[in-house]
Amino acid sequence: MTKIKMVAFDMAGTTIRDEREVETCFAMACVKVGLKTTVDRILSLQGYAKREVFHLLWSEQLGAQESRLNEIVDESYAVFCEILEDHYLNSEIVPAEFALETFAYLKSIDVKIALTTGFYRKVTNIILGKLGWLQGLDETYKSITHQSIIDISVTPDEVIAGRPNPAMLLRAMNAFGIENPDEIINIGDTPVDIQFGKNAGVGFTFAVTNGTHSKEQLAGLGADALFDNLGEFKSFIEKL
Repeated sequence: MTKIKMVAFDMAGTTIRDEREVETCFAMACVKVGLKTTVDRILSLQGYAKREVFHLLWSEQLGAQESRLNEIVDESYAVFCEILEDHYLNSEIVPAEFALETFAYLKSIDVKIALTTGFYRKVTNIILGKLGWLQGLDETYKSITHQSIIDISVTPDEVIAGRPNPAMLLRAMNAFGIENPDEIINIGDTPVDIQFGKNAGVGFTFAVTNGTHSKEQLAGLGADALFDNLGEFKSFIEKL
């Protein structure tokens, strides 16, 4: 079979332990700006770039032709960013179960590790900085030493569009001169993570079920396999 050259991981819920922080911060922002939604609706949109989520939800509430729509979206997004940044600056951030072991194994077999996310760069850097995962990366967030924990970090604000558009994956591939998407694995924990991998045409699209979505919520969405955690994923990679 085709040799795997890179694994692209989602962050919150996949490689970063998630305690529903993002949904909670988003719900707090919605209350503050008067946007009516539900916890289930917020969860269903996990993984998308958050400004796009505000645009979608405000369009549903006010109508897509609302003259002040973009202004309202910008104001809401700013409120959310303030809440989210404050949370991550003042909270413990912990790798997901088996994340570090999986990274170390991939490094040992010379498979690149890419992190993609729905977070914008400032929050991504707060998280990566507190974990020590920025060490060994250059100003483009690409590894300059084999000792780095990850090999590249890509955020939606650095490409033309966030998930499910495959732009973040394509940027990571281009950074390492990988031309064949069959040589890539994408793994996340949300429905949009699965669609993201499918849209990029990667060799395998997987999901873990110990993040933001359960096995029942992810079943039937097109993933090549669902794993209970990254430990099971690591075992799969070892058998390839």
